[in-house]
Amino acid sequence: MPNPIIAPACYTPVFAVTYADGDSGTQVVSSSRPLPVAPIVVDKPLAMSGNATESGQLGPLTVLPRLPVMLMLAGTWTGTVTLLRSFDGGATRGRLTALGQAYGQFSTNICEPVWEEAEDGVTLYLDIALQSGSLTYRMGQ
Repeated sequence: MPNPIIAPACYTPVFAVTYADGDSGTQVVSSSRPLPVAPIVVDKPLAMSGNATESGQLGPLTVLPRLPVMLMLAGTWTGTVTLLRSFDGGATRGRLTALGQAYGQFSTNICEPVWEEAEDGVTLYLDIALQSGSLTYRMGQ
């Protein structure tokens, strides 16, 4: 039979968060003295959206690292839409793969996260190969 866990004392120790106040002293964090921090505001890139009635490559969308990229494809269309990635401003555009297999190619309407980038300065493109119809697209973060 295991031994019960028993607190070593009959009291609860008090912990406090403090910060340097600028006069070589400390201040205890409380509701009247909150931690002096400010959120970091990051400008998200503008979403890429529109309608396509013919084939072509659209972009770029400069993506922020560590945030999912959402893609919506809608409409009555046939063909494929392939997500392309570039690390050099669009001069080189490569298809995405996952574990060596093609990834990021769509032939139906979707609305889902399709990529999460790890590098700064990467741009994404849509390679649209329409056979018929009209495609509405939106890609953003």
